[in-house]
Amino acid sequence: SLLQQGVVNPGNLGMRINDDKGFERNLNLVSVDSAYVDNSWQPVWGEEKSIRNNYRELGITLQQKDEKKLLLRIVFRLFDKGLGFRYEFPQQPNLQYFVVKDELTSFSLSGDHKAWWIPGDYDTNEYPYSVSRLSEVDAFAAGNATEISTRKVFDQKGVQTPLMMKTDKGLYINIHEAALVNYPAMQLVIEPSNGIVLRSHLVPDAVGNKAYLKAPFNTPWRVINVSDKAIDILASRIILNLNEPTSIKNTSWIKPQKFVGVWWEMHVGKSTWDYAGTQNAITTGAEAKPSGKHGATTANVKRYIDFAAKNGIQGVLVEGWNTGWEDWFGKWKEEVFDFVTPYPDYDVKELHRYAASKGVKIIMHHETSGSATNYDRR
Repeated sequence: SLLQQGVVNPGNLGMRINDDKGFERNLNLVSVDSAYVDNSWQPVWGEEKSIRNNYRELGITLQQKDEKKLLLRIVFRLFDKGLGFRYEFPQQPNLQYFVVKDELTSFSLSGDHKAWWIPGDYDTNEYPYSVSRLSEVDAFAAGNATEISTRKVFDQKGVQTPLMMKTDKGLYINIHEAALVNYPAMQLVIEPSNGIVLRSHLVPDAVGNKAYLKAPFNTPWRVINVSDKAIDILASRIILNLNEPTSIKNTSWIKPQKFVGVWWEMHVGKSTWDYAGTQNAITTGAEAKPSGKHGATTANVKRYIDFAAKNGIQGVLVEGWNTGWEDWFGKWKEEVFDFVTPYPDYDVKELHRYAASKGVKIIMHHETSGSATNYDRR
């Protein structure tokens, strides 16, 4: 078990809804049920034609002791190398519409593990990964190491999921979530007192509420993947098995592909989105002079096309090819991009010809800068 392997210690579970009415204490155990499942299913796309879904399930139904006697069911699914659990609000007379004030899930770890992490953030996950002991996480410092302007690092000890960890004995532990639908994303806050505890932190709305729900409702699964091999974490199908089956009846129109792209080099400061490299509207048009750092150039995109063709990758996505990146955010502008005019150093027709000759598709990224009405008109 996870406890026997020293992965997790006993931790807290619980929910607070509607004016801090909690499912955390003063609860009666109503029932316990279990099930065993071993079947297979076929994904629309992926590395495998068939995926085995094999787990043991335990369901625990709890009831508040107060006058409303609200019910909450907690379901656990145990796989060979991991665990998923979620909260279920059954349909019941005294619970229809309700507000999630907080989720009280916490993961009590067996040690101060090595971790690969990015800062907890309400707006973006476009950060380079940091590596440190959990107790040494400094999300504020790491949050400054990016050019992303729209960001909200909410806690110095906050990190996002998936969170990858490695124990001193070489065991890899990954915490993430599955079936995230109509519910806020779960981030984690590291609490180093009395060992290392990872407290769940749901992204709030403007007034601090976490979710607006109607019973019956099931929360996303909280998932713990465990292996002594890092590649097993990536190859795990636990999250796929915990996601709901597709509701799309006809999937023939879905054409999956892999792609590489000209965009991450901008985020790490190697190149720029705009032609002049100044992010300054004064340098647009005839006054703009090439900086030599523009990422979406004909020559650079050809380099990506060559890489894609050599490695069997079907597409190349290009960001920053069209005019307007000089002052594309924070200006309260309605007209930002026209979505068709390339910068002088980006030859659309030549790149289309070159990509086709290599059997590669060009995907030309469109940024709306939040002005959906402008995009809709065009």
